[in-house]
Amino acid sequence: MMDQIPIPTLKPMVRMVSDEQVRELHYATLEILSQTGVKMGDLQGRELLLEAGAWESNGRIKIPENLVTDAIDKAPSRIPMHNRLGELTMPLELGKVFFGPGSDTTFTLDVETGERRRAVAQDVEDIARLGDALDNIDFIMSMGNPSDVPTDDLYIHAFTGMIRGSVKPNVYTAQNRKDMEDIYRIAVAVMGGEQALREKPILLHYAEPISPLYIIEESLQKHIFCAEKGIPAAYIPSPNTGGGGPITVAGAVALGNAECLLGLIISQLVRPGAPFLYGMNTAALDMKTTIVSYGSPDWSLGMGAWAELARYYDLPVWGYGGATDSKVVDAQAGLEATFSILNAFLSRITLVHDVAYIEYGSTSSMEMLVIADEIIRMTRFLMGGLPVNKETLALEAIARVEPGAGFLADDHTMDNFRSAQWAPKINDRNQYDIWREAGSKDMFTRANERAREILAEHEVPPLPEEAEKVISEVLAERRGER
Repeated sequence: MMDQIPIPTLKPMVRMVSDEQVRELHYATLEILSQTGVKMGDLQGRELLLEAGAWESNGRIKIPENLVTDAIDKAPSRIPMHNRLGELTMPLELGKVFFGPGSDTTFTLDVETGERRRAVAQDVEDIARLGDALDNIDFIMSMGNPSDVPTDDLYIHAFTGMIRGSVKPNVYTAQNRKDMEDIYRIAVAVMGGEQALREKPILLHYAEPISPLYIIEESLQKHIFCAEKGIPAAYIPSPNTGGGGPITVAGAVALGNAECLLGLIISQLVRPGAPFLYGMNTAALDMKTTIVSYGSPDWSLGMGAWAELARYYDLPVWGYGGATDSKVVDAQAGLEATFSILNAFLSRITLVHDVAYIEYGSTSSMEMLVIADEIIRMTRFLMGGLPVNKETLALEAIARVEPGAGFLADDHTMDNFRSAQWAPKINDRNQYDIWREAGSKDMFTRANERAREILAEHEVPPLPEEAEKVISEVLAERRGER
């Protein structure tokens, strides 16, 4: 019968490029790799490629199509990221969308004074704790380069701040292979052994080549270390349009795809099946100001294109959202953050980073993170689509209510209002007089209060004693090296 046919929920999605355009981008990538080639600054990577069938010509390493297709076939389509309590909380696979902040900002907005100042080690732990408490922040990144620790130890302090401040999965950066070894040593202690960490990975490493087409030893050695140890890794080029990439988005995506797939090839040559997160960054180098714009629609347009390439390769995909070029948390910040978050959802980006960056990635803001959490909540509601079924059609309630009487007191409303309607947490819907009596607080003020409340009240489970012991040993050894 007609009323027995289920009506599925249609979840909104957008495609920036067609199947034909995806193939054109892929074939352009193959031409870049096999005809143009890459400059390989890492001897181990060079030897791996040459032994696998690549060749050297005019100082470039040229890569045949079969190395690309073999690597794609060997890479897993799912990366099961866990929190440090051992719970699977972030399965990175196509169709799922997860959000988290960015890394390596120079400055932060002080949550107590509002001043823009250099980031310190405590900021990293505090922002991690804030992210730990926010329901729509799924993973943690450092959001700062601490200025109050030795430069050579910066990434160790950032990692320990993140791992102490949150139980959520961790996306981290490092300076060199020594950093990687020490961070790995700490992570092993957190999880209770190398095998436990491999079975339930809690961290994912982010490294970059230099666009265009320069594979440097420092970044590739970190990437190779991840493959050796089974650590999930992202090798993310940044061919920003007009800078490291062509001025056109399509050209930047083709170039970035070549550079990213080179990282994939290396990881699979080191260890077939090594977990790899595909993606790139294609922000616009603003021709007027020379900043790399985090608020431009160009980046989101490119992201939609490489999301389709990820589906073509059946690989989980890296992207960005929730960031702004604005120097303060204002209407511009809200506009740009919402635009990119919505596009990340519509494009089905698996892992969305840079949430709460302001000042084109130079500054972090706790208030922006709280606001972005609200934007993500709102967008998740929209992306859930419209369920159409017996309960939501409410035919019995419509028949029951007297014409002109309304549904406010009806049982159907009482039973469903909590799930049927989206409810704000920091957006204000009060009547004007009530809002004024409460202090006439704008969005920034409410977000600031919420951030400070979380920092005062939210508790994070401590690290195991063995992990704290290893952290102390690592830092002591580093002090002894200088």
